[in-house]
Amino acid sequence: MTHRTTSLDPVHVVGGGLAGSEAAWQIAQAGVPVILHEMRPVRPTEAHHTDGLAELVCSNSFRSDDAANNAVGLLHAEMRRLDSLIMRAADANQVPAGGALAVDRVGFSEAVTGALNEHPRIDIRRGEIPCIPPADWGNVIVATGPLTSPPLAAAIRQLTGEDSLAFFDAIAPIVHRESIDMDVAWFQSRYDKVGPGGNGADYINCPMTRVQYDAFVDALIEGEKVDFREWEKDTPYFDGCLPIEVMAERGRETLRHGPMKPVGLTDPRNPTVKPYAIVQLRQDNKLGTLYNLVGFQTKLKHGAQTRIFRTIPGLENAEFARLGGLHRNTFLNSPKLLDAQLRLRAAPHLRFAGQVTGCEGYVESASVGLVAGLLAAADARGQALVPPPATTALGALLGHITGGHIETIDAGPRSFQPMNINFGLFPPLANPPTRKADGTRLRGNEKSIAKKQALSARALADLDRWIADCLRGAQAA
Repeated sequence: MTHRTTSLDPVHVVGGGLAGSEAAWQIAQAGVPVILHEMRPVRPTEAHHTDGLAELVCSNSFRSDDAANNAVGLLHAEMRRLDSLIMRAADANQVPAGGALAVDRVGFSEAVTGALNEHPRIDIRRGEIPCIPPADWGNVIVATGPLTSPPLAAAIRQLTGEDSLAFFDAIAPIVHRESIDMDVAWFQSRYDKVGPGGNGADYINCPMTRVQYDAFVDALIEGEKVDFREWEKDTPYFDGCLPIEVMAERGRETLRHGPMKPVGLTDPRNPTVKPYAIVQLRQDNKLGTLYNLVGFQTKLKHGAQTRIFRTIPGLENAEFARLGGLHRNTFLNSPKLLDAQLRLRAAPHLRFAGQVTGCEGYVESASVGLVAGLLAAADARGQALVPPPATTALGALLGHITGGHIETIDAGPRSFQPMNINFGLFPPLANPPTRKADGTRLRGNEKSIAKKQALSARALADLDRWIADCLRGAQAA
């Protein structure tokens, strides 16, 4: 459909990360002009290394791509139905990762940057927006992410009257593939699972005995850590991205039940000997020359990282392309501050999108940018657009951000915390499945699997109806 753009005021998108890039794409594709503001390279950040749009600063994984059984995979599928630029670039730059969708981070960012640069309705402007965008801009999306510049963050806090909550987000190290000792390590996906672009042997596995594991845990706990600044000391971590040494401090067996769990993996050289713990590395670029340590985000100092991680069997001579790091993440008390259309109640010309709203994860961040872009485009055209249904992954995540969390309990309002997409955010099924196709009763884990599949099927059906009845109708008006 062709939309007239000459009489429409542009939508301003502040921030060229995953959410801002997706928002700009959706707005432009809807026929509305966009001005995309990105402060890099004029003002760099502690975590970014390039001036590319949608640069991935942590993992290169978009997590599960299983739309039938996993809420993240379902979110992938919904975004693809809505012509997501982020998913298009991810699919075009995927690397093997078992059941996950992982990407070549350089190729991914280049694909997003190129698509936005070439779009005739997108004007990319480099430079910091250090204050609240003026009201005469009219229609603004703030998608500055976890690394919002201090002046803008201070301006937002002053405007809202709320202190933005914050947590630390840690980065995992990346190792050169050729420096890994494959006489010790082996290729295998957990339970030999085959994922997009993979073959069931997509991870490099490094086994540990109990003695090696205990020594490793001791070294993590004793290793020299990055010092906190005074203003960072009371900042909590997000449990979904804990530094590995913090996990080790929570109990000696914590890592064996987390990123170092030995289940579903067998050393082909010693098939009868089960490793006590296993470190996995996942391909990080399309060439297969770089691998990242899965779940090994860290705040250890660089010298301690090199020394400790080289005690892992198979990594004794590891050469690191990037060592781990740490940065502070900030997010709004969104259920209190934002309305159902992601607009700031104190200044309705402003929408927020991405991690700054309190979602967690690459795909979640981009998906909120997608919805914000659709809503802003509808506003620009003078039309009303209802958000996606709560039964969809997009709608469930939006519901968590804009009002699904605040509840009054004896101790007062519950605190708002970041959330990955999960089936716990979805409304329950009216009639949960109880029987198989042959009429026999579902038992044990079969019930959970059937429920997830039913939730996913309902979500995709409801999204298709929303696209046909609401989104396309609003765009055609």
